[in-house]
Amino acid sequence: MAVVALVAVTVVVRQHFTFLADADALRSIIRQYGFWAPLVLVVLQILQVVLAPIPGQVLAVVAGYLFGAWWGTLYNMIGIAIGSSIAFWLSRRFGRAYVENIVHEEALASFDAISDDYGRATLFLLFLVPGLPDDVLCFAGGLTEIPLRQLIFLAVIGRTPAFFLANVVGDFLGTGRGTAAIALTVALSILAVLGYLNRDRIVRLFSSEP
Repeated sequence: MAVVALVAVTVVVRQHFTFLADADALRSIIRQYGFWAPLVLVVLQILQVVLAPIPGQVLAVVAGYLFGAWWGTLYNMIGIAIGSSIAFWLSRRFGRAYVENIVHEEALASFDAISDDYGRATLFLLFLVPGLPDDVLCFAGGLTEIPLRQLIFLAVIGRTPAFFLANVVGDFLGTGRGTAAIALTVALSILAVLGYLNRDRIVRLFSSEP
C-alpha cells in the first residue's frame, strides 16, 4: 500500500510541477522570492530529482542567469545532493516495485545488465556523460548494493561538470553574452546527443553479459 500511495502522489505532483521545464516561468517564480530565492532554487532542484524525469538542466541555466555560474552551481548541487539522497533512499526502502512504476522499463533493464563488480565505475561514467537520464540513474542505483554515501558521492561528483557548464550558459545569457551562450549550448547539445546515442555501448562495457 505504501508503494501505491507513493506512486500516486508522485504522479499527481508531477502534473502540477510542469513549470520546472519552463525557463521563463522558473526565472519569474524564483526571482520574486528575493532573499529566499537561493533556497527556493534548492527546493525546486530537489523536487526535479525526486519527481524524475523532469530536466534539471533547465534549472541549472536559470540558476546561472540569476546567481552567476559559481553560486548557481553551488545552489544546484546542494539540491542535487539532497534530491539524489532521497531518490536513492526511496528506491532502497520501497524496492523494485516502486522504481518500476516511475522509471521506464527499458532504462531499468539496461542497468540490470551491468556487472556488480563495475557498478560504481558505470554509475560515475553515466552521471558524467551529458544527455543521459541522471535522475533515472538515482532510482536504478538505489537498487544496487552500493552504500548510500558512495552513491551520493558518485552522483554529485559525476553531475557537477555538466551542471557547471549549464550554469555558465545561464550566466552568459544574464550578462548579455548571447553569442557565447549559443556556442556553449551547441557544444553541450552535441555532447548530449553523442552520450545518448552511445548509452547502450557504455553500459555494455561494464555488462555482465557477453
